[in-house]
Amino acid sequence: MQKFLNPELANNYKSNSQKIRIMSENWVLNQIFCANCAKKLFEFENNRPVADFYCADCKEEYELKSKSGLLGKKVSAGAYSSMIERINSPNNPHFFFMNYAKIDFQILNFMVVPNYFVISNIIEKREPLSESARRAGWVGCNILLSEIPQSGKIFYIKDKQVIPKQQVLDTWQKTLFLRKSQKAEAKGWILSIMNCIDAMNKREFSLSDIYKFEKILSKKHPNNKHIKDKIRQQLQILRDNGYLEFIGRGKYRLTWNLEEL
Repeated sequence: MQKFLNPELANNYKSNSQKIRIMSENWVLNQIFCANCAKKLFEFENNRPVADFYCADCKEEYELKSKSGLLGKKVSAGAYSSMIERINSPNNPHFFFMNYAKIDFQILNFMVVPNYFVISNIIEKREPLSESARRAGWVGCNILLSEIPQSGKIFYIKDKQVIPKQQVLDTWQKTLFLRKSQKAEAKGWILSIMNCIDAMNKREFSLSDIYKFEKILSKKHPNNKHIKDKIRQQLQILRDNGYLEFIGRGKYRLTWNLEEL
C-alpha cells in the first residue's frame, strides 16, 4: 500500500482545502478497499451532502474526513443539519478518517468507523457563524472521536504501519451485530458499555469493575433509573453476539486482544 499523498495531482488548485481533497480522494480510490467485502471503491458525483465513495458490489457508502497532524478528540464535519439528516437515514455512510504529515504528506493513520457507531449524540453542534461572516448563521458540527469505542475504529494504517487486509476485514465483521439495533437509545447504551470496557484497559474484568461506571452512565442516560440492570443487560447482548465471553463468577473476557483494536 502506498502511504503518501501525491501533491502533483493538485498543482492546478490554489486553495489548500481543494488540494487536500483532490489528493486524499485520489489516494482512497487507488489504495483503499471496501471494509465489508474487500472490493474496489468508486467515487460519487461531487457535492453530495455526506457520502464520497461507494462499493458497487455490496452498496456500502463512505464519507472521508482528513486533516494534518493529530486526529485529536474531534473532527470537523460540515453542516450540522445535513450530517444529522444523513446519519439518521437508512443509507447513512461509514466514515473514513485520515491524518497525514503536513511536510511530506505521509499517511499517519487511516481508519474506518462503521455507520452503526455514528449516532446523533457523538455529533457536536457548533455555534452559528457571526453576522459578519460570509456565511452568517451557518451551523457546523464536529464528530466526537473520543466517544467512539476502540472496536469502532478499524485501522488500515495505524501509526504509519499498514494493517494486513484480512485483519481489517475480520475486525469489521466482529461488530456487525450492532446493525440489528435500530433504535438510537439502544445503540447509545451498548456503545456506552463498550466505552466503559475500553476505559478499564484490560481483557478480563468483573461485574463489580464495570459497576464503578454507574455514576458516569447515569449522567449519560438520565432517564434510566436502573443502571445496574441495564449494565447486565448490555453485557448479555455483547456476550450473546461473541464480543465478550462469560468466564464464571461474574467475570467476563473480551474475545479479542486489546492489541488488535
